[in-house]
Amino acid sequence: MYDCGFTKENNWFRYRAGAIIIENGCVLFAGNKNENYLYSIGGGVHMGETAEDAVLREVFEETGVHYEIDHLAVIHENFFNDNCGTLKGLNCHEISFYFLMKSRGTQELHSNSYEYGVKEEMYWIPIKDLDKYKAFPSFMKEYLSTEHSEIEHIITDERV
Repeated sequence: MYDCGFTKENNWFRYRAGAIIIENGCVLFAGNKNENYLYSIGGGVHMGETAEDAVLREVFEETGVHYEIDHLAVIHENFFNDNCGTLKGLNCHEISFYFLMKSRGTQELHSNSYEYGVKEEMYWIPIKDLDKYKAFPSFMKEYLSTEHSEIEHIITDERV
């Protein structure tokens, strides 16, 4: 399957589905030894796949657990440059649909996920301490600290 995205010259675009998974006051992030930051659970939406199907697939691939969707929470337009990772030297533009997943009441995972051949580690980060970590998307700490009744449209521009 092909992700909905492309690279042209030094520009990179991706359509992504992300999960907001909260258990016991902590939010789940992933990381790997090739990147110097943590990132939200999720990934590229495949051609012909809905964002809902993509987030369910990605959550299972990364956590080994079948979570259920509660609701669409955030539409995120993200502009950034990656100075040291797999997207080094590219102008990046990503559109992500973030879904709040239903709580299972446990942080138990069965993760055996690999990103570009490198083992991914899962991290439960206390929401109150999220600003102490280099974790993306950067809006997550503020978003999780307030109540929301509608879908939020968030734009971040982290280009340097």
